[in-house]
Amino acid sequence: MSFRRVGGLAAMLLAILICVSCGDVYRPVVIPISNTPPDPSGFHAVFGLSRNAAFNPGTAFQIDVSGDTMVGQANMGVNPTHAAALPSNSRVFVASAGSLFSGDSDAVISFVPQSLSSIAVGLGNPITISLPSGSLPVFIATTQASMVFVANYGTNSVSGITTSTNSVTLNGAAGVHPIAMAETPDAQHLYVLNQGDNTVTDLAPVDLSTHATIPAGVTPTWAVTRPDSRRLYVVTQGDGRLYTFDTATNAQVTGSPQLVGGAGANFITYDSSRSRLYVTNPATSSVYVFDATSDPPTPLGSATGAVSIPVPSPCATAGVTCSPVAPTSVAALPDGSRFYVASSVVASPCPDVNVGNISPAGTCLIPQLTVFNASSLTIKPVPVTLSLLAPSLSLLAAPRFGASQYAVPQVSSCAPAALYSPSSTRFRMSAAAGADSSHVYASICDAGVVADVSTKSSSIATGGTNTPDQLATDIRAPFAGCGGSSCPNVADINAFSITSNVVTFTAPNNFSPGQQVQIAGLSSTAGTALNGQTLTVLATGLSGSAFECVLSGTVQDVGQTSDTGTAVPVPTPQRPIYLLSGT
Repeated sequence: MSFRRVGGLAAMLLAILICVSCGDVYRPVVIPISNTPPDPSGFHAVFGLSRNAAFNPGTAFQIDVSGDTMVGQANMGVNPTHAAALPSNSRVFVASAGSLFSGDSDAVISFVPQSLSSIAVGLGNPITISLPSGSLPVFIATTQASMVFVANYGTNSVSGITTSTNSVTLNGAAGVHPIAMAETPDAQHLYVLNQGDNTVTDLAPVDLSTHATIPAGVTPTWAVTRPDSRRLYVVTQGDGRLYTFDTATNAQVTGSPQLVGGAGANFITYDSSRSRLYVTNPATSSVYVFDATSDPPTPLGSATGAVSIPVPSPCATAGVTCSPVAPTSVAALPDGSRFYVASSVVASPCPDVNVGNISPAGTCLIPQLTVFNASSLTIKPVPVTLSLLAPSLSLLAAPRFGASQYAVPQVSSCAPAALYSPSSTRFRMSAAAGADSSHVYASICDAGVVADVSTKSSSIATGGTNTPDQLATDIRAPFAGCGGSSCPNVADINAFSITSNVVTFTAPNNFSPGQQVQIAGLSSTAGTALNGQTLTVLATGLSGSAFECVLSGTVQDVGQTSDTGTAVPVPTPQRPIYLLSGT
């Protein structure tokens, strides 16, 4: 090749190289953003329990902690009262005291949780374990995989259910009106709290024989055991004491009992991360905190261990009267950083205009969640810009509630009785923490929702300005489901009559007592006044061709009137009454 040809080729290659280097070159780059990324939490669950109107089934539901969603629900029988899970969370058991209502049954219902998925495909098919009528089961406890124990308020007994066969295989005697239990982790003792005779019965879990009957103050109401199985802690409601028992001897530890505010104390929980006890007393608007590593437990933060719950700021509104703040439940984060107290007040007249528009002269309930730093026992204030109840957290979020709403109308069935019984609600509010410490949940019976609070900076927020302990959403308690022939159909009305404010519809139907129906399509003079009304089916007058409902106000009697219309069944709202942390 000649020198000239070589030189020409070299020049051409150099020109190509220069052109390439001068052109646009696109390279992958990383652009930093100021958004706070979501926390890739693993799958964890919280289980909830809801009651329904009389004669209607309640529900159990499961919340996926990482997804802020409900992933399953199932009917749990009439009048569910309490729930517990096996240590592995492979099964959940629910007690239903249905025989409180004539014609319904007492039972324990078990279901398999929806696991390792955030897809709402439902819970496993519930299995019903029948109990003798009149048992009135009110509490479930277990620390083992093979056996679950049920306290029966009505028969003063405890039933043992073998989980492999879903059958009652053990029965034991308790004291009068057992309402709570605690089993030691080593499965050597099952302690039963008897409200009616102020005792604690120590049963052997292997056969439910009686080890001992222990006097325990006035109205024992809740209990927990220490993880090493060596101590039992009992809270008594009647005299407001914390009792500490040595499980080896069932004797009170020296220095026990300790005062936890006096009469009214009603709940205790054990914080494994800090070896602490938290006791609520609505009568004193306080939570009592104890170090459980000493005998008896040592009060923390003050001579009595009392930590006061703040009054919601709207209670300072002129002319508004509020009841004392009533703390009812405590949830401690497993990471030991904070604990959360669910509480409420009743305000009259209601200062929240969102509720006032519904009932101008009525009362309302203000629910709140107060965040405490566990190390200092001081309130971690919620900024005013984030809560209408600062320093506590407001629990009602739009769009389910008004943008500025912080209160809800009272629901009479949600108000707890002075002494618990199967006919009353145990927890007007209940709190539970996710196993990964990323969320805390508070059920609000009167609102029909579970408030979901994010405890970490885990949501997308421009500028990275999001902060922990914000209300993420309100999860509505599920409606009771039905299947097959148990689902009521639209009833075609052929005629009706009204006597003493009770309307009798002539219509083929399969409604049950407590079922709500909406009336439509009637054309007679008296019938048009019924259109649009939502009525509740009574237990009286039910047949295959008729049902009765009570009317509000004073309504003129109407004789049998031929008219055609429809009664459309309406799902009955559920009222969440208890939350249970899963793994």
